[in-house]
Amino acid sequence: MIRDIVKYGDPRLLAGNEEADPASGELAALLGDLFETCRAAPGIGLAAPQIAVNRRIAVIDLSVGADPQARIVLLNPEILESSGEQKEEEGCLSIPDVTERVLRPARVRARFRDASGSEHEIEATGLLARALCHEIDHLNGILFVDRLRGLKRELTWRKIERSQARGLW
Repeated sequence: MIRDIVKYGDPRLLAGNEEADPASGELAALLGDLFETCRAAPGIGLAAPQIAVNRRIAVIDLSVGADPQARIVLLNPEILESSGEQKEEEGCLSIPDVTERVLRPARVRARFRDASGSEHEIEATGLLARALCHEIDHLNGILFVDRLRGLKRELTWRKIERSQARGLW
């Protein structure tokens, strides 16, 4: 089921998130909703808080639904290490029509559990590294615009506030 995406300003987006339980009977339906909502948006990743579920669950699909094998389920993910830098354009489904160049690690190693509860580690570079960092940030109550600095940060926040004031989202 496609769910409404929580927009900036909703406190659930920045609230604390409970650990995910792989044995939960509702997990399969929630993951299905996350992937379906992400694909419909369209986006390459979505965290549970973005659909008003405050659990440490996120999904990534760099193929945007084109390749079912490209789907990654992240339960209770954490970044173990990172290195290098990449600065690329980034946006967020919870902050429509705002994109900025954000500095992220060029390489990350992360640990997470999959839908069955099995633990995995993944090493990623490029877009996948960026997506992992972005979605794990969501689970930690951090938005991509929080990563901006100086004048760029100030101007971006002003743009967000103007969009909200005009009721654009």
